Amino acid sequence: MDAGQGLSTSEVQSIREALAAGRKPRVVFTAAAGQIAGQVGQVIELTDPEVSDEFVVVRFGRDELPFSPADLAVAPKGVTRRVVEPKPEPEPEPPVVAAPEFVLDTPRVPAQRQEEPKVEQSEKPPARRAVKAVKPKGPAGLTVTLAYADGEWTVAAQQGSKALAKPYVVKPAEALKMVALVDVPGVQEAVEQILGTERAEAEQQAEKLRAELAEIEARLAELREAR
Repeated sequence: MDAGQGLSTSEVQSIREALAAGRKPRVVFTAAAGQIAGQVGQVIELTDPEVSDEFVVVRFGRDELPFSPADLAVAPKGVTRRVVEPKPEPEPEPPVVAAPEFVLDTPRVPAQRQEEPKVEQSEKPPARRAVKAVKPKGPAGLTVTLAYADGEWTVAAQQGSKALAKPYVVKPAEALKMVALVDVPGVQEAVEQILGTERAEAEQQAEKLRAELAEIEARLAELREAR
């Protein structure tokens, strides 16, 4: 049978029966298989032809690949596997070496002299980098605080985070003089209002003490007359 015609329907059925009997029939690859044409393999399985045209699974060397019936033909008896020797690659042609040009009367052109680049030296001195003037650090700020609380006027002084004078008590007249130096509307009036309230309370307390003192003196006089 001509190996180029492929497997017929009856041959495929024969292969199916041989596989069912446990045999692995030999096939030869046709020209439709390409480079492996003429090689011999063994059919190991037939898959569903409705799923794919390549339903004949052939073991070829270490590979198991599916082929169509057109790629295969029943191998004649006595045919063994034929290994296709790879074609030797053509040797690269040697490069063509151009023959030297034969010059008879061509005058030689002298090579142009390359002038070295001139380095111009600048006569200007390098610019000096501006030095930023460092501003001297001034002394820390001074804070003087005049406060009033619980009927007492106190003064405290602090420079930065350092306490120069802890709060100490001053007289109301001194506090009024200090406030008079601050020309801020409302501050002096507030201080005078505080002093007026304290003055009224002091006068009431003095009147009370005078009355108590008069009673004590009258009692003392009665005691003296009783001798």
